[in-house]
Amino acid sequence: MRKRSPSFTLSSYGAGWSANRRITIVASVIAVLLAVAGVVALLTGSGNGHQAPDTSTPAPTGSPSSSEAAPKPSPGSGSVPRPPQIAEPVAYAKAAAQMLWSYDTRDTSRDQQLAGMRAWMTTETKYADWASVSGQLPDPVLWSRMADQDQHATAHVTEGHYPGAFKQALAEDPSAITEAYIYVVTVNGKQTLSWKRGGGGAEERAVTLAVQCRPSHDCTLAAIAPSVTQ
Repeated sequence: MRKRSPSFTLSSYGAGWSANRRITIVASVIAVLLAVAGVVALLTGSGNGHQAPDTSTPAPTGSPSSSEAAPKPSPGSGSVPRPPQIAEPVAYAKAAAQMLWSYDTRDTSRDQQLAGMRAWMTTETKYADWASVSGQLPDPVLWSRMADQDQHATAHVTEGHYPGAFKQALAEDPSAITEAYIYVVTVNGKQTLSWKRGGGGAEERAVTLAVQCRPSHDCTLAAIAPSVTQ
């Protein structure tokens, strides 16, 4: 029987957007697409999206406040990779998903993890939903418990694509993207967990991200959707 340990997983922890940020994103980013029911469902989480299965380890039981401020980068970002210089939405989303599914409590504090994640975010506050991203981390107590077990995770991304509703919306109004240049991308992959005394496991992962890619600029992360839409 596989050993169990507190885990850090995206599919089962803190996946909701804050109400204010959700309203801002829907109104400002996809305003001209509101007539397209599929996109509205995608961004509000009220459609037929589904969460990735969680079959390995118990879900964390607490979450940080949705208003938790982004930490200053001075402590460093530990094992969190720096954002790549990529100008293509799907490629950036795949890199961001791999970053979100990977961590190492042996050499990275929770504040460092947050600081590293914050570096991937868009600096345009009108479109940035930091709460949806920072909400992926366990609370400080659970992170400490994970660190006691030397818990760490690696990720392998298998593919990334634009969900059907998003492609349909763009086909019906191609100019709609030109206000905020935010693209919706779903990424699939696998997360492998390890901890002390040979404990470990692996599970399939999926996440839908909002990625901002303005012309002649590298992409950045804007938000994590409340549910996965294929």
